[in-house]
Amino acid sequence: MSSAISAQDLGIDIGKGEGELFKWFLASFLFGKRIQQDIAAEAYRVIVDKHKRDTPRKLGHCSWQQLVDMLGEGHYVRYDESTAERLLKFCEKLNGEYGGKLGRIHALSENRKDLERRLAEFEGVGPKTVEIFLREAAKVWY
Repeated sequence: MSSAISAQDLGIDIGKGEGELFKWFLASFLFGKRIQQDIAAEAYRVIVDKHKRDTPRKLGHCSWQQLVDMLGEGHYVRYDESTAERLLKFCEKLNGEYGGKLGRIHALSENRKDLERRLAEFEGVGPKTVEIFLREAAKVWY
């Protein structure tokens, strides 16, 4: 197996703050499913680079069908419908409960375990997604 794709591989500089953290979380969400890394990376590029859906607000304002179409464009077809639904729920919860900021989740967490628990409360976010996301986010948060 090839080494894991990093934030830097996708042109994400998580040291630059909230916007970049969101992009990395979106990528981690896509990588967290049982799908080839290059397909997940392509789906990320379609959503963020091509369609400019690079914030929780912009992504959350997509229709379910628009997200399914973007995922399909990136060949992320195995889980496109469930992923589209979960991404919309993720944005809704992130915007509603945390003001659209992953940094707020970190700020409210008592420790790393609490942070992992809070992240895992988002539908479709399992241990693998949390692990992938924190592999990079921990560099700026801890």
